[in-house]
Amino acid sequence: MTDSNFSTYLHRNQQFAETGAKDKVPAIPFIPFNQLYLITCIDPRVEPAAIVGAQLGEAIISRNIGGRVTPSVIRDMAWICHLHETKTPDADWFEVAIIHHTDCGSALFADPELRRGNAARGGYDEQTAADMAVLDPHATVQEDVKRLRQAPELAGGIDRFKVGGYAYDLRTGLITTVVPAA
Repeated sequence: MTDSNFSTYLHRNQQFAETGAKDKVPAIPFIPFNQLYLITCIDPRVEPAAIVGAQLGEAIISRNIGGRVTPSVIRDMAWICHLHETKTPDADWFEVAIIHHTDCGSALFADPELRRGNAARGGYDEQTAADMAVLDPHATVQEDVKRLRQAPELAGGIDRFKVGGYAYDLRTGLITTVVPAA
C-alpha cells in the first residue's frame, strides 16, 4: 500500500504538535492576535503564511475561488460580527484585507463554454460564475471592497472595522494597495 498525498502533512503535523505552538493561540477563537480578517484565493500560489507571513492565531483567513466577497463570505463575517458584538463588545475590532491576484484561475470563468459545463454539473450558475472571474485584480478587489461595505447583513458592524483591497502580483511576489483600509 502506498502513502497518500496527505502522509507528508501528517508527519509535519506531528512535528508541529511537538513544538507547543498549539498552546499559543488566541483565547477567544474569533478575536485573532493581529485583529485581521483576510479574504483571499484558494490558489496554492497565494498561501497567506508564505506571502504575508501569517502565523497561527494572527488572522481569520477566508479562502475561496478568486478571493471574492461572496454571499457565503458575507454570512461568515456576519456570524463573526455577531459573536464579537455579543460576546466581546469591548474588544478591538479587526481590519479586513481582501487580496486578489494576477493570473487567477477564476479568469477561466470568462470562458462561456467552461461556465456552461460547470453549471451543468451543478456548479455555479453561469451569471454567478461570470461575475466571479478575476481578470484584473485591481478592478475586482475594488468591487469586492464596495460589496462588503454595502452588505446589508453587516449593517452596523461594518462601520466598526476597516476594509482594504490589495492586489498580489505572482510574478514579483509583491502586494500593492488598491483601496486603502478605511
